[in-house]
Amino acid sequence: MNDLVRVMKAADAAACWHVDQRRKGAAQEPYLNHLLEVASLVAEATGGREPDLVIAALLHDAVEDVGVTEEQVAQQFGARIAGIVMEVTDDKSLPKAERKLRQVASTSHKSREAKMIKLADKTSNLRTISASPAPDWSVQRRLDYVQWAREVVAQGRGVSPWLEAQFDAAAERAIASVSDHAV
Repeated sequence: MNDLVRVMKAADAAACWHVDQRRKGAAQEPYLNHLLEVASLVAEATGGREPDLVIAALLHDAVEDVGVTEEQVAQQFGARIAGIVMEVTDDKSLPKAERKLRQVASTSHKSREAKMIKLADKTSNLRTISASPAPDWSVQRRLDYVQWAREVVAQGRGVSPWLEAQFDAAAERAIASVSDHAV
């Protein structure tokens, strides 16, 4: 099976697995949009030369958010991709504050691939905070998220200058969007 077919199969699986999910933003866009944006960012950052990374990006939230198992990912897409997905999967049995601390503490020890997905994921999330913030997120919560995302990304820098620039621009836009609404 060629790489394009594999990527499309992963996009289809992501669409099926996340069909009922919506983003938290005011626009309530389909969650698949986030997965496609993360995959697009890593595809562009790698010049399209790393289809396994694009596939892992498409599937990066499947275990964490919808209960797909590592074994299902491995069976359909291979052990390498499942390993990358698991590397970026938070342990949802832990309290949210603990998960956030662990992301900061562990990112520097992750593989290059996991760091790239983290970078792209945080970039996508910050873009959403700018364009369509969650209605129940206060200005302070948005600022706190930007600060936390910067802390996570600081631990993963050095893998893609282009992707890091995308993140930095998204962080600046998120701060500006909060400033525009803070009266």
